[in-house]
Amino acid sequence: MSEAQHYLLCYQTSADYLEKRVLFRAAHLELAWQAAERGELVLGGAVGEPIESAMLLFKVSDPAIIEAFAKADPYVKNGLVSSYRILRWHTVVGESASTPVRLA
Repeated sequence: MSEAQHYLLCYQTSADYLEKRVLFRAAHLELAWQAAERGELVLGGAVGEPIESAMLLFKVSDPAIIEAFAKADPYVKNGLVSSYRILRWHTVVGESASTPVRLA
């Protein structure tokens, strides 16, 4: 198994996200907390004021784990997320960086 790397799951939320969120929030948060308890999801939350998107930071060895998360997410399944992208985040600075780089 390869070493765990950081990935961002970027959600573009739908125009009616805030109105519909209440219907699916408990199930979405349950899925997210399960991923966090497994050590896959590091942080997640909505972005913007007003909310325009969401970002979830994962640390996994296989990005297929993130794809499976997104496909199972009630927000995605019920149209609260209009699109999503999974991006490898090449973290180089900070205690939790996957590939720390320090210049002498």
